[in-house]
Amino acid sequence: MTIVKFVKLERQEKARLLCRLADDYFAAGKRIVIKVQDDNRAISLDRFLWSWDKGAFLPHAFNNGSVDCLEEPIVITVREENPNGAPVLIMGEPCSADYIRQFQLVIDFAELYDKQLAELSRERFRTYRQHGFNPQMY
Repeated sequence: MTIVKFVKLERQEKARLLCRLADDYFAAGKRIVIKVQDDNRAISLDRFLWSWDKGAFLPHAFNNGSVDCLEEPIVITVREENPNGAPVLIMGEPCSADYIRQFQLVIDFAELYDKQLAELSRERFRTYRQHGFNPQMY
């Protein structure tokens, strides 16, 4: 059964939180997929993962089609895929229910710093319930 957790964002700091969560799950021995909107965001996150914390090392790859990501502990992707067989999905953008079901744990963000984004987060929360998930605030 997939567990969906929502992380409250009071400030626009999703990239830093994506990195922190990836660091936490990597430290726990989990493989992770981070789904982002487009190549520009993937490239930016790829670079940020190398520099966000001077004391952290997060081995990762951007699955741009030219890299084999089967063995990577952390994969950044723009497609709904799971190339490294990860049990953890961190959503930098909303994903389909069918895709979410492939993972044991899914992290989504309640972006409360913006009224429109907050409403979209509430809609996703309701949609997860309609699809049989029991989303939790984290």
